[in-house]
Amino acid sequence: MRIIPILASASYQGFGVMTTVDQRVEERLSGRSVRYTRARRLVIGALGRAEGPRSAAELHDDLGRQVPVSSLYRSLGVLEEAGVVAPHHGARGVTRYELAEWLAGHHHHLVCVQCGAIEDVIVPKGKEVGIRELVDTLARDSGFMPLDHVLEIEGRCSRCA
Repeated sequence: MRIIPILASASYQGFGVMTTVDQRVEERLSGRSVRYTRARRLVIGALGRAEGPRSAAELHDDLGRQVPVSSLYRSLGVLEEAGVVAPHHGARGVTRYELAEWLAGHHHHLVCVQCGAIEDVIVPKGKEVGIRELVDTLARDSGFMPLDHVLEIEGRCSRCA
């Protein structure tokens, strides 16, 4: 599990200070002629503070009355289309969202098959090298050119076990 600490900054307290993540998101959206609205900033902040991917309902609970449900769904759609957030289609048809890897860093997931919770797992560098080598070997043996990889381990979380 991880929290991206740079998002818990003054910019979310109304002081107008922009974080590195905010700057990168704003540049990405601006390059697509999309505004970085208050609602979108709040969604990015909530995802940055989350311990793993969050559903729209969970984000709405996190944000309270700050972002109406309709704005939340529009924001998620715009942010997904711009490649700022990544969707994860999980158990029971629930889609959860997290910051895209270019913002949050490379990581993997533990997926609970019972409740659908998804937790981030950062693999130690030495072990990540081994995973990458396995991916490259499997791909090469199949004549496939890998660009990246995602590891999702399915099982039961501590609450459901």
